[in-house]
Amino acid sequence: MDLREKFNRMFILGTTGGGYKTVKNLGGIIFFTHDIQSKEQFAKLVSDIKSDLQPLFLSIDQEGGRVERTENIHNGKKYLSAKFAFEKGEEFLKSQTQKIADELKECGINLNFAPCIDVNTNPLNPIIGERSYSNNPDEVIKCGKIVSDIYKKNGIMPCLKHYPGHGDASKDSHLTLPEINLSLDEMKTVHIRPFKELAKNAQMIMVAHLNCKCFNLSNENLPTSLNKKAIDYLRNDLGFRGITISDDMVMKGVSQFGPVEACVKGINAGLNMFIYRNSDFETMNTLEKVFEHAKSDLKLRKRIEESYEIISCYAEF
Repeated sequence: MDLREKFNRMFILGTTGGGYKTVKNLGGIIFFTHDIQSKEQFAKLVSDIKSDLQPLFLSIDQEGGRVERTENIHNGKKYLSAKFAFEKGEEFLKSQTQKIADELKECGINLNFAPCIDVNTNPLNPIIGERSYSNNPDEVIKCGKIVSDIYKKNGIMPCLKHYPGHGDASKDSHLTLPEINLSLDEMKTVHIRPFKELAKNAQMIMVAHLNCKCFNLSNENLPTSLNKKAIDYLRNDLGFRGITISDDMVMKGVSQFGPVEACVKGINAGLNMFIYRNSDFETMNTLEKVFEHAKSDLKLRKRIEESYEIISCYAEF
């Protein structure tokens, strides 16, 4: 592949705007509720995209509860969220995860942005809450392994999220950049622990838009998703060898940098893939500008080559 095609592999785009149809060797598509009106319609959409574009990943955010994209298929009835599924016991969690896997596999999905292995230590957390299995890291580790293993057995790549742990946040990274003011030792003891335990057998980890003070200098407000120190810690200290992927790049947690600079910073920090919920003009224009920058930036080109190699290794997990 040429540099442009390798660059394209780094992006998972939503369908809104239709720009995804023009991208050769796209990394993937992410589907949302508006894409899924019925099982038959969605299966045809996935099949058409596979035959026309042949993206590596056909992906979805399907946790259950507050984060579920197939509710139209079930006439509004949802799977239980992580917390409530686990409260019903391990056998229920296994059973529900298998049902989700069966449904996604039937529709042709091969990547699910789950499980959420954040340890929900802040009762006032506005974005995690019931999406977390527990406020106990040992229980989160146990559940994360159960869910990941079931997806893998069904040919669906699980994506652990949201590194280095969104559970202590008091704000929503969709709306702003939350601050996590814990020391590295405190993060390691609780929030990073599930990632440490599960990283070596993981294919993909999503990096959050969080201002984790333990990875920043005192005067920095850099999201972990754009922070080389945070991603290097995941690689070097936790032993992760798989694909690092951003949370949605249109979230306010990275908006302070502007879309082009945020993407460039993410690539240089060590992100291998990026999620953009749309493929509208603004998104496609951002990607075009980043690629133009890469053509004359040797460091950025090297990062793109490195990411392509990692993506290729783990695409057929």
